[in-house]
Amino acid sequence: MKRWTQINNLPIRYKLISHFLMISILPIICLGFLFHWTTERVLEQQANDHTMQLISKVNETFSFYMNNLQSITYLVAGDEKVDQFFAAETKEDQTFEIQRYLRHFTTLSPEVAGIMVVNHKGEYISNELYAPSVMDLTEASWYEKAIESRGIFQIIGRPEGRRLTSIVNYQNDEVVSVVRAVTDPFTNEVKGVILIDLKLRVIAEAVQDVRLGKTGYLMVIDEKGQNIYQPSDPIVEHIPMEWVNEQPSGEFSKTMNGKRIQYIYQQSSFANWTTIGVFPQEETLLEMSEIRFYLIIFIFIIMLFGFSASYFLSHSISKPITQLMNLMQRAEAGDFKVRYQERRDDEVGLLGRSFNKMIQQLNGLMRLTKKQERQKRDAEFRSLQANINPHFLYNTLDTIQWMARKRDATDVAEIVGSLAKLFRIGLSKGKDMITVEQEIEHISSYLRIQQTRYRHKLDYQMNVEEEVQSSKMLKFILQPIVENSIYHGIKERRGLGMIEIQAERKQGMLHFIIRDDGVGMNQDQLKEMQLALKEAVNRTENPENTRDKKGYGLLNVQARIELTFGDSYGMNVNSEEGKGTTVELWLPLLPNDTDKGDESDGVERLDR
Repeated sequence: MKRWTQINNLPIRYKLISHFLMISILPIICLGFLFHWTTERVLEQQANDHTMQLISKVNETFSFYMNNLQSITYLVAGDEKVDQFFAAETKEDQTFEIQRYLRHFTTLSPEVAGIMVVNHKGEYISNELYAPSVMDLTEASWYEKAIESRGIFQIIGRPEGRRLTSIVNYQNDEVVSVVRAVTDPFTNEVKGVILIDLKLRVIAEAVQDVRLGKTGYLMVIDEKGQNIYQPSDPIVEHIPMEWVNEQPSGEFSKTMNGKRIQYIYQQSSFANWTTIGVFPQEETLLEMSEIRFYLIIFIFIIMLFGFSASYFLSHSISKPITQLMNLMQRAEAGDFKVRYQERRDDEVGLLGRSFNKMIQQLNGLMRLTKKQERQKRDAEFRSLQANINPHFLYNTLDTIQWMARKRDATDVAEIVGSLAKLFRIGLSKGKDMITVEQEIEHISSYLRIQQTRYRHKLDYQMNVEEEVQSSKMLKFILQPIVENSIYHGIKERRGLGMIEIQAERKQGMLHFIIRDDGVGMNQDQLKEMQLALKEAVNRTENPENTRDKKGYGLLNVQARIELTFGDSYGMNVNSEEGKGTTVELWLPLLPNDTDKGDESDGVERLDR
């Protein structure tokens, strides 16, 4: 029931599109995926069968070479002079004849790297191989293995540690050795051993040109799992024998370095070697990419046609409803200038006309509320002007009393004059706007009084560009900020503190910087203050909840600026604990159209 309710909440356009997908596009997509899966399976099986055929051809080549080597051992053993050598009855001139006879095989069979004939006494004859004179060849491992086989042709594999040297500089890793013991047919005694080295190059030539996909290859291992042939940059360095010992041929896959690797192998019946095809599984079906491409294009065209038809069908039904919904969302976000413009006589038109009437009523209520709120704030501000901080007045009078006792009357006159200027500019004939010059004079008077009180704690600097001194601004803007710097920054630090005030024209606006080197704020306090400034208007609507909290003066300043000039202006606060606080103030650059004569008269009367 809950799921059905969620479906009913979907827009009409989405419902129509969903129905079309379920009826037409979804079955086509399912059919496409089924066709893709079936084709991929068939092509993959064909690719594996083809790879197995290639491996079979390679194994046939190995069998051909091994059969050829086996035939050579029979021909060498059947020679009369070689038989005399096995019986240790060979003369010196016959040795050369045997060497010349062996040379025929290495010449006619380019795959043969060398032939060595060894009798039961350890004497040997060879054109290509020789052994150290102190070495008894009958004790060599390959000789003993040949004797154990009793005349059966044996493949040794890559020679290791046999200490035989090739005249043509074939290294042990460049040849594969085969041996066969020659026995007496009557006594079955071993007369000697024939050793033949097969060039590994012929195996590489049979395998290296076979490519499986883009990076796949064939490799050959012996019955011990040692590599007979492997390309220079293999995907897998070593394949354990337990992977391929279960059956003479087969296929399996393993995950190596995050890739799925396919293995297809077959053992050679004669050589007892295993040829393995190794290739990434994703490269198995290169032809499948073209089929997939055309399949995707076909599905895309069907979906494009389906979505287009569904869109145009649903657009005519849902467009007027969507327009009305968008207008309501804009009104909900605070834009009360929107109106529904279409002239329709159906249900949507009736809703649109009701919406327009509701917006007009809301605008009237908003204007009334805003007017009342401004009147309330003006009253609060004027009340704030009339009620100077009693604590500040008390401290100031206490300072005057102390100076009267301790100092001459000149100092007393100076601080009284500063206090008089403070009151004079504060009153300003009841005007809310004063010049920057007057505001700076007001804050200078305030700082001189505070400097007298905090003689060894406070110093200040003023830097005001001349071109902004005559600009108009709200009064009582700087004093709460400076007061906050003194009581929450300078007062709490050790030693002399500095307050710097800078006024300039920047980016077409009036820009103030009030900087102190007090104790500053930590990051939590700074974030709380920045958040409070963003919500200054809302927070100052309930002063009973915030008036006693730290930073209320700053919130009051921010709220006054936003209410007077809009939220494009105001202050930014940055602070670092232990280093001080910087307040940036942005105000509109207003020209001064006030009658200066009236202002000067007011000043003279106050001074008198």
